[in-house]
Amino acid sequence: MTTTSERTLVNYTTTNGIAIIELTNTPANTYSHEMMRQLEEAILKARFDDDVHVLLLRGQGEKFFSAGAEISMLNSVTPGFKYYFCLHANETLTRLEQTPKLVIAALNGHTVGGGLEIALACDIRIARRGAGKVGLPEVNLGVLPGTGGTQRMARALPKNKAIELMTEGKLMSFEQALNLGLINYIYESENYWDEVVKYARSFCPPNKASQAVGRIKRSVQSGAEVPFSESLAIERELQQLLFQSEDAKEGIAAYVEKRPAQFKAR
Repeated sequence: MTTTSERTLVNYTTTNGIAIIELTNTPANTYSHEMMRQLEEAILKARFDDDVHVLLLRGQGEKFFSAGAEISMLNSVTPGFKYYFCLHANETLTRLEQTPKLVIAALNGHTVGGGLEIALACDIRIARRGAGKVGLPEVNLGVLPGTGGTQRMARALPKNKAIELMTEGKLMSFEQALNLGLINYIYESENYWDEVVKYARSFCPPNKASQAVGRIKRSVQSGAEVPFSESLAIERELQQLLFQSEDAKEGIAAYVEKRPAQFKAR
C-alpha cells in the first residue's frame, strides 16, 4: 500500500532552460506537509541547476491550479502541527519568492485559498481564459490566509481592496483579477500551455540575459522589504555582479554595433 509520503505530489521536469514544477494531487491539487516538502526540493533543484533559467508552476489537470491546503488534514491534526505546517509552508514560498530566477505561475484552473498564496509568491501569473476563479476565502473557515496571503495580497493590491477581498471571502473571475492587477495575462484556452511555455522561453538565452532577469526580480523582491537607502545598495551590488558578466558585455556591444544580442547566461 502506498502512503502519502511515498507518493509523488510534485512532478519536476526540465526542458529548454525551463523547470516545470507540477502539483499532482488531483483533482484539486490540494497541498499537505508532504507536498510542501516536495515543492521545496523542486525549488532547490531549480536553484542549483545552471541550465535552468525560469521556473514554471502549474497544477495537474484542467480544473485546478490548486485549491490550497487539505482541509481534511487540517481537521485531523493538532494545533501545534498546524502551526509548524504553516511555518514550513511560509518558508517554502519565501524560498520560491527569493530565488533569483523568474517564476511564472500558469493558472490553468481554480486558484483559491492556499493555491492563490502559492501563485502570489510567483513573479508573473498567467491564467487560462474561463478556467476558474481566484480568491482567498479562508475567512469562511474561521481562519485567515496563513501561508503569506494577508501579506502578499496587501503588497499586490491597495490595502483597502486586499482587506475587502479577504474579509468578504469573495472569489473573482480571472478577468476581474486581471483588472485589479492580481494576474498579469489571460491566455485563450486553445494552445494555452504551449503559449505559456513560449512566454517562459522568451526569458531564456539567447533571447534574454537570464541572469539580469533573475537579479531584477531579486532586487525588487528583496529591496521592497528594507529601507530605501538599503534597497539602493542591494540594487548596486546586483548591478555590479551583472557588469562582470559576459552577457552584459555582449548586450552593450550588440547595442553599439546595432545587432541583436546573443545571450549565453554567463
